[in-house]
Amino acid sequence: MDALIPGDFWVASGHHLCDRDAVGRLVATDDLWRAFLARPELLPPEEACAAERALFDGLRDSPLRAVPPAEIAALADADARENWQVFLGFRDRVAQHPTLEAAWLALFRAGVSGIPPIFLQMLTHLVARAALDGVGDPFTLRAGELLFRTQRVAIHQGAMLLADEEVLEMRAADGGFGALGQLMVEAGAPPREVELDVLSEANGPAYAGRSDAHDMALDIAENRPGQHGLARALERFILHVFGEAVTIRAVPVIEDRDWNWHVGLDAEATAIANDLWHGKKVKQARLARILWLGVLEFADRSRVLPRVAGKPIYLALAMDAANRLRLKPQNLVAGLPLIAREQAA
Repeated sequence: MDALIPGDFWVASGHHLCDRDAVGRLVATDDLWRAFLARPELLPPEEACAAERALFDGLRDSPLRAVPPAEIAALADADARENWQVFLGFRDRVAQHPTLEAAWLALFRAGVSGIPPIFLQMLTHLVARAALDGVGDPFTLRAGELLFRTQRVAIHQGAMLLADEEVLEMRAADGGFGALGQLMVEAGAPPREVELDVLSEANGPAYAGRSDAHDMALDIAENRPGQHGLARALERFILHVFGEAVTIRAVPVIEDRDWNWHVGLDAEATAIANDLWHGKKVKQARLARILWLGVLEFADRSRVLPRVAGKPIYLALAMDAANRLRLKPQNLVAGLPLIAREQAA
């Protein structure tokens, strides 16, 4: 286990509202569900009817209580009825599983159609926080933010900088730009004041205290600590969620012309890697959108599909045409070439 950087990190995830099972996976509590209920989408507005207020108060008192369809049908507002049906459906699907990690896997295996992205983001935030518990390297922790936060990319003078898109968009517009802010504006960010530091060895110890602000940029250029931090974050996530020990090393290019397996960690990388794998010509400008490549190896090769065992498994991450990076950890669910546990038994 790494030496801890000072302070807790990602407190806003709500991880402190969860219990833990024997192996450190998260168990939802009533207090965690109350945090979900506190979302503005669910808080009854001033004009809410008495039935909606009674529903909300009842769930706040007992978040996992059964809600009969008639109770939803009694709500006067159609949007409110839809919101509560969606939330309760999500709650019930998660509550079917012993841990949040098991629920996360089950949701993405079965399909998440109809579940609001904000709920999935909150769940992924929690699972990622549990996966990185005990990690002391700030570059690994900052890279872990990619699992649940959209990034804006700027490439300049050898640096490949990732900054949190929501933070950029929240900055007040007054026409003044810091150095990093100017880079982000040139990369397509709104023309707003940006006060961000690039994570470094010098300011790394301050990461935990600033982690919920998401206001530190990460350099993932070749051989920079952020490049390797992303590999470590993915290793921890795969071990925690899938129970599979892996090693991942960052590489500058795909080293095997006849590679056998790849996982695109976002929509853009998936499309580019698929085209390359099928032998299609990919323009250099599109290839340049690939920001990070990794080679993954499983510690237990018996867990891997026979045709892939012993061969490199490539991971790819890319930005889109608008310089946005949206890592989708759920792509690992279908993408990793694993033999089902029941088959391996």
